[in-house]
Amino acid sequence: MKKSINDVALGGQTVFMRVDFNVPLNAEGRITDDTRIRASLPSIRLALEKGARVLLASHLGRPKGKPKPAMSLKPAADRLAELLGRPVLMAPDCVGPEVANMRSGLNDGDVLMLENVRFHAEEEANDAAFSAQLAEGIDIFVNDAFGSAHRAHASTAGITAHVKVAVSGLLMEKELRYLGGALESPTRPFVAILGGAKVSDKIGVIDNLLGKVDALLIGGAMAYTFFRAKGYATGRSLVEAEKVDMAARVMKDAESRKVPLLLPVDHVTAPEMKAGVPTKTSEAATIDAEWMGLDIGPQSITEFAGKIRDAGTVVWNGPMGVFEIDSFAAGTIGVARAVAASAATTIVGGGDSISAVEKAGVADEITHISTGGGASLEFLSGDKLPGVEALNDR
Repeated sequence: MKKSINDVALGGQTVFMRVDFNVPLNAEGRITDDTRIRASLPSIRLALEKGARVLLASHLGRPKGKPKPAMSLKPAADRLAELLGRPVLMAPDCVGPEVANMRSGLNDGDVLMLENVRFHAEEEANDAAFSAQLAEGIDIFVNDAFGSAHRAHASTAGITAHVKVAVSGLLMEKELRYLGGALESPTRPFVAILGGAKVSDKIGVIDNLLGKVDALLIGGAMAYTFFRAKGYATGRSLVEAEKVDMAARVMKDAESRKVPLLLPVDHVTAPEMKAGVPTKTSEAATIDAEWMGLDIGPQSITEFAGKIRDAGTVVWNGPMGVFEIDSFAAGTIGVARAVAASAATTIVGGGDSISAVEKAGVADEITHISTGGGASLEFLSGDKLPGVEALNDR
């Protein structure tokens, strides 16, 4: 277990908090979704209420190591000030003499937003000298950016070599509790649902989970690589030809472990992937040559929902079809509703799955929605996350 912000005295301390304010901006530079800012509010509020002087650091977009005004964190600072109901100072940079002056001028309960750390190439290079600059004058490092914890960057990992106290924020702590709990001591039956386009994106997760779950449900375009391995006709469905042997190996592995691996039993198919085209439902083994599978069918939704209903723990990552198009959204929406209705501990991760539970109107009924797409996948794959490993042990 890693130490958290709750384990340290914050009063009068200068706290460097790494947050994930990588928010979407429109052409006018306005934030279109402030979910990530809201997610870090509990940690920020706690530090301010305890009388800390708080410096916030984040990346935004991919400026490739150079300052880009369109990727400034100023809109995030302004939105945070509205949410906190108090001023948020904005620094012109994240390091340097001007930042040092602003930091030393802070009073207890003040908050300073540093400029985008990725305006410096040294951030992604995890440069030691840059890490030391970030750490200047800092008493406590708090990592509350789970979405960036899989990156060994200066502001997520390197900085910890230059501070005595490095702890998780409340959001990070929650992510580790739920995802770690699912992997280490799940309430059984433990059911994992994986979707999305590619087997290659999820193979690490599949390999790690096969030794832990009581059932694995696979949907989305990645299912067609498994069907090709079974020798089924997949029509023009997306198949990763070079991963067919890997899919065959996974199915054999599941069989030897006596873990049910459920693939769709029917599909919604169409001649092309766009709105308004004719659709039909096909059985798993028979997709017409010029058609493609674009969603799981009604029978598959019923079968998947039955497994989800009886589960004690559910982890879901990846949509069941092209849910952005209404004709191919029923599978993903059906699974979202089944997950929400389950009495199990339910954990949803990945941007598309989160969009799906929001589209289905059931986000409030999910036990835990993970804020880290890539990070949650790597965690579920059993990989060590540099931004977590670098924190102090409890």
